[in-house]
Amino acid sequence: MTNAGPAARPEGHPEQEAAFSTLPVLREERIWSFWEFTWVNVGLAIATWAFLIGGTTALFVGAKAGIAAIFIGNVISVALVALAACIPSAKYGLEQYTALRSVFGSNGTRLIVFALLPLLAMGWNAILAVMLGRAAVNVANTAFSTDLGPESPLVIFFALASLALSWVLLVKGPVSIGWFNKIVAPGLAVLTVFMVVLVFIGNSWGELLAAEPIGPLGDRTLDFMLAIEINLAAGFSWWYLMGNLARLTRTQRVALWPNMIGLYAAAVVAEVVGLLTALALGSDDPTVWMVPLGGTALGVLALVFIVFANVTSMVSLAYVVSLALLRALGGLAKRFRWATLAGALLLPAAVGVFFPSVFYDDFFKFLAWVSLALAPLCGVHLADFFFLRRRKLDVRGLYESERLSPYAFWGGFNPAALISVALGAVVYFILLNPVTFEAAGIFRFVSASIPAFLVAGIAHVLLTKLVVQPLGKGGYAEPKEDADESRSK
Repeated sequence: MTNAGPAARPEGHPEQEAAFSTLPVLREERIWSFWEFTWVNVGLAIATWAFLIGGTTALFVGAKAGIAAIFIGNVISVALVALAACIPSAKYGLEQYTALRSVFGSNGTRLIVFALLPLLAMGWNAILAVMLGRAAVNVANTAFSTDLGPESPLVIFFALASLALSWVLLVKGPVSIGWFNKIVAPGLAVLTVFMVVLVFIGNSWGELLAAEPIGPLGDRTLDFMLAIEINLAAGFSWWYLMGNLARLTRTQRVALWPNMIGLYAAAVVAEVVGLLTALALGSDDPTVWMVPLGGTALGVLALVFIVFANVTSMVSLAYVVSLALLRALGGLAKRFRWATLAGALLLPAAVGVFFPSVFYDDFFKFLAWVSLALAPLCGVHLADFFFLRRRKLDVRGLYESERLSPYAFWGGFNPAALISVALGAVVYFILLNPVTFEAAGIFRFVSASIPAFLVAGIAHVLLTKLVVQPLGKGGYAEPKEDADESRSK
């Protein structure tokens, strides 16, 4: 596939055409059944970032509080993301950032895509690549008795190599994602069980319960809410990519429940394993756990598998963001080959891996920045689709020019939605400063992500009802069922 623009499907196999195209995916073109999408979600959820999130939770709390924080944070945020991002995309077969035109307008959506998504992709891919690099270096240290550190140039070399391999796989699209996850997801499940067994061989449940947090702040209430906040942020971080995966599912049910099986249940298990392992070994870094847990042979094997698993995670992330950029480019997309766009997206992460500590060692601060942006976006998205539009979109209008589209708003911008997101972000920053990680007093009882989500969603509903609807903007009158929708059901 070469010149895929938003106006036409690229030539090739129908499944590949649908996967790369930004037009609505028809039901007969959708490639994932319930269990296939479940495996995709499980593969994403118990990727090595789940172990890292569990390890990060162990910085602030012990086993009991950490398990509670993981359950609470994930069940709230994953459910909200599944509703906001997956249902609209699955109902109409829409690329997520095409559907968002109904919320922010075409230019408002472009602003979000170009300003936010490359930064998110850079951060997550850099973290995964650095983790892979450190895992590879630990394999080398064990196999060859070297003493390479976490900042070694070899870490950067392996991280760059993983990004190059991700680009090769990314060019093949989501079909390769699904195929690799059929291998990676079960393998990660086995790795998770392997870690649980070894942790309990070396430690009793009483010893794990008695283990102290790795780096608490000293205020138990604050530490517990920070642990919940980390897991809320982890759940909200799925918002920017799940719609572009859910559009390839066959029904709304298939889009929704695999999220709760994969992104919630499987993630919780993997994060709890990461939490307990971090507490047992006194380190929040998954790349240093495997050899102490399993000995040389099994530890090296586990590290090799982490290397493989991280590549598949990077491919999944890069695919959905590339598709969003393709849509945002509009007519300019015809000038770019898919391979070129995918490579350009991975390039910032390649720069980021030269500074491994910035992203990896301050992972909890990165999560705070992620939730500052995505919790308000999720709140506005959910409020618009469920409360203002009553789950109905004019699909044709999403692809029409601003002159004809009911979603033109003001010059392609919806100020109400953008202001609401900004208000939610300000609320987050007041409650928890991502730069210093200092929290306001009330944060101990309300978190930062949930108030940001609620403020953004409520503000959007009020501004729409008071300003946008009375001025006849945004097509908030109930749209008719059009041919595109009925064909996608």
